[in-house]
Amino acid sequence: MKVKIDSKKGLKTNITVFIDKKDIDEKINLRLLELSKTVNLKGFRPGKVPVNVLKNQFGKAVYGEVLEKVLQETSAKAIKDNKIKVAGQPKLELKSHGEGKDLNYTLEINELPNIKIQSLDSIKLTDYEIAVTQDEIRKKIEDIAKNQNNFKDKKENEKAKEGDLIIFDYQATIEKKIFDGNEGKNTQIVLGKDLFIKGFDKQLIDAKKNETKLVNAVLPENYPKKEFANKNAVFKCKILNIRKPEPISIDDQFAKNLGAKDLSDLKILISKQIENQFKMSLDSITKESILDQIEKLHDIKVPENLIEQELSLITQNLKKEDIEKNKKDNEKIAKKRIKLGLILNELGEKNNLKVEESELRNEIQKQVQSMPSQQKDVLDYYQKNPAAASTLRGSIYEEKIINLIKSKSKLVKKSISTKEAENILKQEHDKRHVHSEKKIDKSPKKVSTVEKLKNTPKSAKKNKKIRKK
Repeated sequence: MKVKIDSKKGLKTNITVFIDKKDIDEKINLRLLELSKTVNLKGFRPGKVPVNVLKNQFGKAVYGEVLEKVLQETSAKAIKDNKIKVAGQPKLELKSHGEGKDLNYTLEINELPNIKIQSLDSIKLTDYEIAVTQDEIRKKIEDIAKNQNNFKDKKENEKAKEGDLIIFDYQATIEKKIFDGNEGKNTQIVLGKDLFIKGFDKQLIDAKKNETKLVNAVLPENYPKKEFANKNAVFKCKILNIRKPEPISIDDQFAKNLGAKDLSDLKILISKQIENQFKMSLDSITKESILDQIEKLHDIKVPENLIEQELSLITQNLKKEDIEKNKKDNEKIAKKRIKLGLILNELGEKNNLKVEESELRNEIQKQVQSMPSQQKDVLDYYQKNPAAASTLRGSIYEEKIINLIKSKSKLVKKSISTKEAENILKQEHDKRHVHSEKKIDKSPKKVSTVEKLKNTPKSAKKNKKIRKK
């Protein structure tokens, strides 16, 4: 095999590969010899078919098989020997081939850039700590208590008032005729919320236990049986019980009902909950700041073919006029994503970061625990969808790289109130919203930046270790 580099310009390299016909013929003969030991042909004993007979019958098919294998092996060797880091699938063009001929082909290769990782100590980050006040904790607990729907039975002759819970059976008729779905047992509504049928609640005010009340109501437009929608119906309601709201005592028992050890423990849990809600959003802003600074810190060329691939992902669900209108912005987004992916990937490899199987299992287990009613579905999803597990692995890997950057950057801790946190989040939202409702969020799915570089051709797998992690 002879390899010649025809040209090298920027991130594009053109190579010519030449293989002598003697090498091709030798591989064909070896393959025919293998076949002669297994092929059964009429008129010949099993395993005794002459090679020349096989060549006459299967020569073209064997040549095609050998050609494909030679192209794969020699192109991979040419790339490896010349230490080329491939970005995407190389373009192969046959110049000369055929039975009894020399093989001559060219490779047009897009290369990954050589990345020199800059010092990370110039990166500045703010690690926010949320100071939750006792007043905020108290208000949150009171809100929880209000939504606990604590009711106490009213006395026999007490009338129903707005805010009371009323329990009743009913039978309804339309023009004195029964209809499908006209009965209800132990129906419960809170008077004044008007959640059953519009105007229904008011007619049960002043009702008493064991009393029968007639309620006139118009069946809603979205009634399951369309033929009865918007029809006037008369409901004969048998009042089973009336319960009045009663304030919940915020004490240790209340806390235990919510899964805490006592009231003090509940306050700690609520404080952490409020803090974590803000922390997750603020950490997301910090991550964006890291990515912005990392991108500006490195001046590298980005392979055009990778930008085009990313651009097609971003715009695949957009209308033609939207694609043209936002072309420059989308190209900028695509370039930044690929650039960041290359930099982060290099950082991960330079620091020998890997995702262990145990880490992947732990992350899946977290998702399982967060959805107790769908545990089996979550496990089945990852078992049946290797791509989903691969995407999750990429996200874990990226998070490790982000944590590495944090550990080497200038980190300033700052304690802020929840009000200040809300202002920061609002400003960030407004800034991004102004920059666009557009393209970046319209890409088909959001995956980790590093994950986007995983679609690597076979000839380049050794250069992309991220695929193996």
